[in-house]
Amino acid sequence: MREQNDIANRPRAIDTIPLGGLFIGLFDLIFAFTFYGFILRVPLLRIFQSVAAGVLGRPRAYAGGVRTFLLGIILHFVVATCVATVYYLATLVLPVLIRHPVLSGLIYGVAAYFGMKFIILPISAIGQRGSIPRLSILITELVGHAVLVGLPVALVARKSARAIDNNPSSAGPAEPQVVPLI
Repeated sequence: MREQNDIANRPRAIDTIPLGGLFIGLFDLIFAFTFYGFILRVPLLRIFQSVAAGVLGRPRAYAGGVRTFLLGIILHFVVATCVATVYYLATLVLPVLIRHPVLSGLIYGVAAYFGMKFIILPISAIGQRGSIPRLSILITELVGHAVLVGLPVALVARKSARAIDNNPSSAGPAEPQVVPLI
């Protein structure tokens, strides 16, 4: 019975991927501007030029001004949508992600951080970056990814799965209703 219920409670791609990508992109953008820009004092243009550096390399991205800053923002949302897509696909194989969205989302956010740091960045035009950041920065980045990347997409997927489960038109033929006379 649980297997059949898990199939019925799968999220819809049309909900989870674009909405999850949008939330991840917005929340992570706000985090980047706040943490790197205002707290660490990285120039605001440089923050998303660094994202564009993944495609262009650092020298070209940093020399590109506002154009490469805007390219970085576009690429940031593309990556956010990819992160949401991976989570959605994972829910199809691991229904536990839908049953426990908070814990699953927090863990997924941390996994996404390490995936970006140690798999994606090294194969990008940025190449291998130095070692792990200072502990205070690492903890802030991990918490930020857990709460602002993993958690939103997990909650969107859960809401999508519940919307399907609560939608009578998605449940198949309706059972006849017995209405009491008294």
